[in-house]
Amino acid sequence: MDSLITQAFQKELTCFICLNYLTDPITIGCGHSFCRPCLCLSWEEAKIPACCPICREPSRQKEFKTDIRMKNLVSIARKASLWQCLSSEEHLCGTHHETKKVFCEEDKSLLCLLCSKSQEHETHRHCPIDGAAEEYREKLLQQMRTLWEKIQENQRNLNEESDITNRWMCYVYRRAEMTRDAYWAQMNRAEYRDLHPVLHEEEQQHLEMLKKEREEILLQLEISKAKMERKKKHLRKTYEELRKMCYKPDVELLQDLGDILIRSKSVQLLIPQPVNPELSAQPITGLRDRLNCFRVEISFSDEIPSHSISLFDVRSLFRHDHQGTSVNSDRSHYLATWGTQRFSAGKHYWELDVDNSWDWALGVCKDSWTRSSGSISDSEDAFLLLCVKDDKRCNLLTTSPMICHYIKKPLGQVGVFLDFESGSVSFLNVAKSSLIWRYPAGSFSFPVRPFFYTRHL
Repeated sequence: MDSLITQAFQKELTCFICLNYLTDPITIGCGHSFCRPCLCLSWEEAKIPACCPICREPSRQKEFKTDIRMKNLVSIARKASLWQCLSSEEHLCGTHHETKKVFCEEDKSLLCLLCSKSQEHETHRHCPIDGAAEEYREKLLQQMRTLWEKIQENQRNLNEESDITNRWMCYVYRRAEMTRDAYWAQMNRAEYRDLHPVLHEEEQQHLEMLKKEREEILLQLEISKAKMERKKKHLRKTYEELRKMCYKPDVELLQDLGDILIRSKSVQLLIPQPVNPELSAQPITGLRDRLNCFRVEISFSDEIPSHSISLFDVRSLFRHDHQGTSVNSDRSHYLATWGTQRFSAGKHYWELDVDNSWDWALGVCKDSWTRSSGSISDSEDAFLLLCVKDDKRCNLLTTSPMICHYIKKPLGQVGVFLDFESGSVSFLNVAKSSLIWRYPAGSFSFPVRPFFYTRHL
């Protein structure tokens, strides 16, 4: 009867996935318990929602706490197995014929009590075998938790690198089209016909530079991705080593430890970070002079709307874990202003100072959008240039549609050129006389107002 009870007890403390004693046990919503490493690995590639490996009940649980009661029961069972193992003939001391109950941390050996007091070992640090096994298993588990976080970070970086590569290819193509359109608009101006040869040569140089930079960045992205893939293999291999070590019986664990904890810490260093591709925005001859012909003075209303504008929810574009806190957590630091003028025809150019701001948006938007609660991520009524600062860098974007731009953040003033004849808006880096972005012709046909949204401290 005692044997049947023991077997039943051991079965309840066994992980369904690895069939070993539960290691760092966690209990999910349906009530079933598993090793934390086993469930994490099982659910990593699972479809959402993941299911319990036993009863198949769906679960969206992501955060787990160690089941302390289950952990204590497993510890009792392990100790019973350990003492049963130590009582065997093979674990008796060959010199004193005593049971080896002491672990020497200096040379990682098992000793009987008399051996531990011998001249050879008397200056070493000793502890009971069961306590040493628990301590080292806990160290292994702590390393596994940290290592798992590094594995997830590396995977997020790998996903981001792939996204950047796809966005980069699309962006370079769009920028080439924009460059051609910008030069075409310059050369169509009668007063610039004498500069046609100069502008044409400059256009070809810009396109050639764009092609060269595209190839250089693609090579950097490929090298970076290869580093991340190698790091992924090293992290996974070390994680599996730690996992197998944790599942070993106490005596084997203590004897086989070696330098695995040191190697585990070293492999977590220097997680490769995604490449931040950046183009050099080339100046365009005569661009600002031409736009200044349409210069207008813009006045803004200081009225802050009573509704919330979730303008910078686009931060999630740069965070693949989606755990970042929004910069809108304190909107009292943000000021939204709308132009008092309403434009429905003609060409108009104005400049705004963004030098002292690190989160801002400017451009034009439809009247109806200015009166509604606005999240610009899915808005088709706002044509804005945004600068959004995340944990790593400042990012430039434009809306309608949302596009990430891989050029440096403008310093000083940004020019806005509204052209109703073509239904387009352009943004100019005033200091460099370079084009940040130009919306294609026919982007809109409705009346718009200037818009400026910035963080002030």
